Amino acid sequence: MAHKFPSAEWVAAFKDAVNGNPAYKASGREWTHGVITLVVSANPGLGLAEDTCMWLDLHQGVCREAKIVGRTEADKGSAFIIVGDYARWKQVIRKELEPIKGLMQGKLKLAKGQLPVIVRFVQAARDLVESATMVPTTFLGD
Repeated sequence: MAHKFPSAEWVAAFKDAVNGNPAYKASGREWTHGVITLVVSANPGLGLAEDTCMWLDLHQGVCREAKIVGRTEADKGSAFIIVGDYARWKQVIRKELEPIKGLMQGKLKLAKGQLPVIVRFVQAARDLVESATMVPTTFLGD
């Protein structure tokens, strides 16, 4: 069954995919830098009335928790916040845009956190994207 992106069901399936990905377990082994929240900017035309924040508690190659949170909770509890519009996240999930390159090119925005830390984890970011491709996904507007 395909999961609508973004949704609580998609995030739960993504957590399972991350934890089932041995490549991420290895590449994310050194990640001890806290929660990363991925924010899909509001897009009323697609039915997203407000920002959708996907909270990922990643630690040493494991996703300990993944959930949808409000922007206030994301701002308070996340060490890193990466923001993009729906089309950019769709490109990331389809492996048309690497997230680190997207940050460097300004296609995604690091709203909180230190870019030099993120850049050290290029392979882990690629492996997270690979995990996302394992989630059967239905995109809004398709």
